[in-house]
Order: sequence, then C-alpha cells, then structure tokens
Amino acid sequence: MSTSSEPLAPIPLPVTAVTCTEDRAHVERTATLELRAGTQRLRLGPVSALAVDRTLHAELTADFPVTVLDTRIVRAWTPRGPGPAADDSPLRRRAAALQEERLELEQRRDRLRARGDALGRLAADLLREIGEGAGFGETERDRWSRELDRVDRERETRAEELREAEARLTAVSGETAEAEQALALAETEPAELVGHVELTVEASVAGRAGLRLSHLTPCALWRPAYRAVLDGDDLTLATEAIVWQRTGEDWSGVRLTLSTARSSAATEPPRLGEDRLTLQDRTAEERRTVRVDLREEEIAELGPVPVQGLPGVDDGGEVRVLHAPAPVSVPADGRAHRIPVSSFTTTARSEYACAPELSPLVTQVVRCDNRSGHALLAGPVDLVRGSGFVGRGTLDFTAPGAPVELAFGSRDDHRVVRETEETRDTTGLTQRTVLTRTVRLHLSRFSAPDERDDRVVAVRERIPVSEVSAVEVRLREDACSPAPAAVDPDGIARWDVPLPPGGRRTVTLVYEISASSKVSGL
Repeated sequence: MSTSSEPLAPIPLPVTAVTCTEDRAHVERTATLELRAGTQRLRLGPVSALAVDRTLHAELTADFPVTVLDTRIVRAWTPRGPGPAADDSPLRRRAAALQEERLELEQRRDRLRARGDALGRLAADLLREIGEGAGFGETERDRWSRELDRVDRERETRAEELREAEARLTAVSGETAEAEQALALAETEPAELVGHVELTVEASVAGRAGLRLSHLTPCALWRPAYRAVLDGDDLTLATEAIVWQRTGEDWSGVRLTLSTARSSAATEPPRLGEDRLTLQDRTAEERRTVRVDLREEEIAELGPVPVQGLPGVDDGGEVRVLHAPAPVSVPADGRAHRIPVSSFTTTARSEYACAPELSPLVTQVVRCDNRSGHALLAGPVDLVRGSGFVGRGTLDFTAPGAPVELAFGSRDDHRVVRETEETRDTTGLTQRTVLTRTVRLHLSRFSAPDERDDRVVAVRERIPVSEVSAVEVRLREDACSPAPAAVDPDGIARWDVPLPPGGRRTVTLVYEISASSKVSGL
C-alpha cells in the first residue's frame, strides 16, 4: 500500500446516470482506473459534498481478480478569500471590481463631507474673529478678505468634488446591482465544501478496471408537467419532467430516470389498536323523529384524491418509472428545467359543457385516450389552441389506455343564466312535507355573421339523492321542459341542447322532495 505523504492527484469521476425521486436523487458515476498490482489508495472526484455516506457503493469490473477494501467520502473546507480567485469568470471579476470601486467612492465621499464640515467651521470661526476684531476697532480688511476668499474657494472646490463623487457612486451602485443580478442568473457561488472519494482496492495484477460508484444525494427533485396542443380534431399531449437540483455539481449529458419511489417512507405498516363499538338504546324522542341533514359530496372516481398545489407525486399507489429518451443536462442552479419525456398525437372528441350551479360559463372539454405508453401522473397542463396559449389546467392520474379529459377554457360567445324557485306544502292525510324545486336554465349564443352551424351544449344539473327511506326524491318528467336525456345514479341530469347561431333556449327541471312527518331538519 502506498505510504507517500504527498496528496494523491484526483481521478475524474463524472456523473453518468441519475435516478431522480420525489425528494432526492440516486447518482451513478463511472470511470476507468489504471491499477497496479497490490493494494493502493485512489482519490476520485471531486463529488458533491452533500452525498450521503452510508449509501456509498463501489463496484469494480476487470478481467483479473480485484477487490474493493474501503470506500469513503473525504470533505475538505476551502473558504474563499476576500479577493477574486484565479478561476473566476469575467462577470464575477467585473462585479468584484465594481464593489471595490463603490467602497472607495463611499470612503472618498465620507472624507469630502468631513472636509466640508471642517471648512464650514473654519468659515464660522473666521466670521466670529472679524466680528470681534471690528468690535475692538481693528481694521484688517485685506487679510480678512483674503481669508474669506480662500475659504470660499476651498468650500466650492470640495462641494464640486463631493457632487462628482456622489454622482459616480450612484452610477456605480446601479452597475453593481445589475452585475450582481446577472451573476445570480448566470452563475452560482462556488462550493466551499468539496468532497472526494477515497477508494482502497487490491488487485492481483496490474491492469485496467471499470468503476461504477453510486450514492444518494438530497437537494434534487422532480414533478410531472404536460403540454396539450389542440389542432382541429387532433390533440398532441407532451409529457415533461420539471427537475430542480442544487447538489453542488452540474449533471452534464446524463441518463435521467424519473421515479415515484419514496425511499424516506416507512416500509412497515402502522400498528393497529383496538376500536370498541358499543350499542346504545334510542330514546323515545329519537324513535319518534328521523333527523336528516343535507350535505355536499364531491363525486370522484377510484384512485387517490388529488391535492391542491401538488406537494408530492401522485402515482396511484404504485411506483412508476419514466425515462428521458436522450441524455440531458441539468445545472446545479436550483431553477426549474423542463425535460421532454414522451409525446403522442391522437384524434380527440370535443364537446361544449356547462354546470350552471357551479359556473355560468360554457367550457370546451376535450377527451381522448392515453396513448403515451405509460401512466400520466397528476400535474399541471399548459393548454395551447389555434390562437396560442389559452391557459393552464390540471391533469389527474390516468392509467395507460384510460380516457383523458382536459378543459380548454370557456367560450365568450355563450352565456347561461340559472334561476331557482322553491315551494313547500304539507298533505292533509299523511302529513308529509313536499318540497318542490324548479330550476330554469336560460342558454344564449352570440355568434358571428358567418357562422351557420348549430352547436350542441351538454348541460348538467344536480338532483339530490336520498339515503334514507323516509325521504323520497322524485323527478317530475311531465313538468320538465324538455325531460333530461339521462340521470345517472349520482343524481346528475344531462341535456344535449342544440343552439343555432344567435339562438336562445330555456331548460326547465322540476323535482320533488317528500318526507314523512317524523323527519326533521329538511
């Protein structure tokens, strides 16, 4: 084993592959080593100082027996000096020169102000001396005039120098701010803590060996994003990955893999505690009455409930893995970088839909099947139509081959006005309470003179659904105009209303809610 006290020359160990997870990254590095027979210690790097030591794993491949005896990360603290370094860029040198010039100008301004104050005090002392001398009958007009003129000239000179210094200081301060802003956008501060990998190996003979080293590192994450372009009946949906990383080293030309695995999540299920259920007899008052409440429920399909802001990656409960089709480069600047993942074009089905209870707008809804070959994770979608960028929407988790639904914004030439009317009555014999609700929807279309075709608008209105036998909900189809085309089990009534250019239509929905005399809270 080498016992020389001289520092080992580091062998480059570039990043060749990265697997980015929800809140960290698994980094792989490769290098070719020239080994000599026996035991030797090699210094590789530099590597990110944020690398997790316990996840460091090294693997050697060679045509002869070779063994990895020890692998560790050694970090060195090299604080930057007050002046510019030899490897600084011209922009960083320019910013340092401006800061130095600003410091000198501030010191000069302070000296000129102090000089001006001293000259002001000197002029005041001279005027006081003139007043006192005149009081005693002294007449030294020539000397007094020369002294006053000299002080005034000096004050004017210093005042002009102070104005020039302040003007230059203002200009330098502006240039310094611009240089620092450009520096913040273009470059990052060099890392003061640098890590190297010390690898101890034992080889039977001298030769060449391939090294594969991997480790975890924090300060790296990714989130899915999409771009949907609607061109007539064709929809192009591109899947992208937004990657952020500030690990201290750039990823240049790496194979990028995107995973939804959560390595920080616990692998053991939580312990279950006892949950005791007890029965209690109802009181006489509870037997005589049935308490009901009206509640709002969001209708959702199977799968995880989407969350606002996308704090994590929604993968449907199963680990998903995506691959970038080409090598990518992600600088360690902490900014968002969009990486293309996949794209497909398919024929889309488009309809104009509205839910007047929620919004008076008519929205263009586009539907197609997921033909990307992988699951579409929940994420934001940039919507592009023939006129350009029209807004941003949200895509829910979609399995391969499942239908995709996107809303491409509202139509400005459609309006919907909703009116409701409610009556309450009690029958004489059964003492049942009957609540009759009438909903009128007025649809209108403002069209251009050259439009000739009808446009079908899918209108949806909600009907309450009862979960108790004491309360009944009945749709009065004889009073509806027109009757709904369909009513699903969730109580959503649908009409397909054709609107000609400049046309108006009114849809009337009538339903009854009847409850027995024992029901309260309706």
